[in-house]
Amino acid sequence: MGDKMVNILLVEDDEIDVMNVKRAFKKNNVTNPLYVCNNGLEALQFLRGERDPSITENPQIILLDLNMPKMGGIEFLREIRKDEKLKKISVFIMTTSNEDKDKLDAYDLNVAGYILKPLSMERFIEAVSTLNNYWKLCEYPER
Repeated sequence: MGDKMVNILLVEDDEIDVMNVKRAFKKNNVTNPLYVCNNGLEALQFLRGERDPSITENPQIILLDLNMPKMGGIEFLREIRKDEKLKKISVFIMTTSNEDKDKLDAYDLNVAGYILKPLSMERFIEAVSTLNNYWKLCEYPER
């Protein structure tokens, strides 16, 4: 990623978790644009330009919760992996689910990582720091 800013989409239905992600971004000086959708259905609409047509560049990174209303994380992943315009977006699962089935389903759908939400804010800040370092190492193709 280097010095180039890429958009990040957080798909999370829990307002406290959304606030924690924003707080962890701030503590780690992550200044990338962060967009938030409350479930997979909203996220699909966002990515397809149906929610905010003024956003012309889709996120290159998605932070995805699994357990959400309307459309959960695995169902959302299945949909974007079928879509030619969306299937290459890097997706990181951030969830409380430690179920092997969820992990297997997620990795079968080519997630970049599966992260259990830590219980303490300090651990969560560390996790976001690690993600930020990872993103900075990644190279993305020009669009």
